Amino acid sequence: MQKEENKLDNVVLHSLLETHKKYAIEYEGITFYNPTYCPFGGFTSTEKNHIGIDQYATLSDDFFIVGQKPKLGNKVYIEKELVCNQMVLSKPIELESNAEITPIKTSTQKEEVFHLVNMVQPGYFRKKTSDLGTYFGIYINGYLISVCGERMQMNKYTEISAVVTHPKHSRKGYAKQLIKHTSDHILSKNKIPFLHVAETNSLALKLYEKLGFKTRRKISFWNIKSNQI
Repeated sequence: MQKEENKLDNVVLHSLLETHKKYAIEYEGITFYNPTYCPFGGFTSTEKNHIGIDQYATLSDDFFIVGQKPKLGNKVYIEKELVCNQMVLSKPIELESNAEITPIKTSTQKEEVFHLVNMVQPGYFRKKTSDLGTYFGIYINGYLISVCGERMQMNKYTEISAVVTHPKHSRKGYAKQLIKHTSDHILSKNKIPFLHVAETNSLALKLYEKLGFKTRRKISFWNIKSNQI
């Protein structure tokens, strides 16, 4: 099992080698998600990754390399480094859930997820990100007010992502209930839930720790942007 856990060190690459292989765009030294689904890449060669990065920049002018700091050419630059805690859940969350949770299935629902996530956490969620896994939402009076779902996936691990609540409905426990629901869904498939949270987001870190997530390591998300006009 340790061998499977070690794949989390290069989580994008192994997701694209395993469960999400059909979304992969491969270059020499680096592999990316199709940018309509997810703006992430992971590399195998530090010496040649700049070649693939330059090629991918023709498809997306704003994306992330996850893991080690990449080697870059002249066509792109690092906008910022986002350091995250990579956290893993080893057992079911003990939490009473009373909210009505709705699986996100229709194109209208997916459009609602896209707009809610990008209102609260812009830059990570693309038009087809919700096709990467199962997403769940909470609706009030017909409006989507909270969401959570699956993003990167490997044979043994599935990432919980897009944990978002509309600001007008925050601090009411909706996120906790969706995290439990999503993690239970992942565990039911005999896979292990994990997630990434910015190390500066102390409120979220405390929430995840309270729910039973343990920090496995720090991991960097390098935001790459194109120099091309």
